[in-house]
Amino acid sequence: MELLSSIFKILVLYIFVNNYVLGQFLGICPLIGVSTKTETAAGMGLAVTFVITMASIVTYFIQYFLLERFNLQYTQTIVFILVIATLVQFVEMVLKKMTPGLYSALGVFLPLITTNCVVLGVAIANIQEGYNLIETVASALGSSIGFFIAIVLLSAIREKLELADVPKAFKGVPIALVAIGLMAMAFLGFSGLV
Repeated sequence: MELLSSIFKILVLYIFVNNYVLGQFLGICPLIGVSTKTETAAGMGLAVTFVITMASIVTYFIQYFLLERFNLQYTQTIVFILVIATLVQFVEMVLKKMTPGLYSALGVFLPLITTNCVVLGVAIANIQEGYNLIETVASALGSSIGFFIAIVLLSAIREKLELADVPKAFKGVPIALVAIGLMAMAFLGFSGLV
C-alpha cells in the first residue's frame, strides 16, 4: 500500500507539480517546433514518452550494475546520451516503416529527441533522487505524460490562435511563448498538491 501511494505521488508530482516543460522549461525546442498541429504533437509526445521511459529503465541498470560497480560514474552523461541516441534511432526506424506521414511531419525534430534535455534530465534526476526501479519507471512515465499533456494542449491552443486576430508581431513563435507562459502559470496552481 505504501508503494502504491509513493508511485501515485511521483506520478502526480511529475505530471502536474514539477512538470519539466512548464515548471523547469526543459524541452522547449520540440514543444515550440512540433506543436503547430495536434496530430503531429501527439506523435511527438508518444515518441518522447517511449524514449524517456525506456532510457530511464536502461540507464538505471547501467548506473547501478555497470558505472557504480566499476567506479565509472564520471562517464554517466556520455553513456546516457549514447543510450538515448540508440533509442531515438530505434523510434526513427519504426516510425519511418510504420507511419511515414508522421515521420515526415516530425522532420528534423525526431532525431533532435536525442538532444532533448528533458530525456537526459529525467534519467539523471532519477539517479540523483535515489529512486528504485519502480519509482524510476513512475517518474519517467509521469514526466512523459507531463510532456505529452503540455505539447498537446499547446498545439490545440496554437490551432485556435491560427483562426484568431493576432497582431502580426505576435504571430507564430511569440504568441506560442506567451501561451506557454500562461500554461506555466496555470500549472502553478497544482503546486500544493503533493
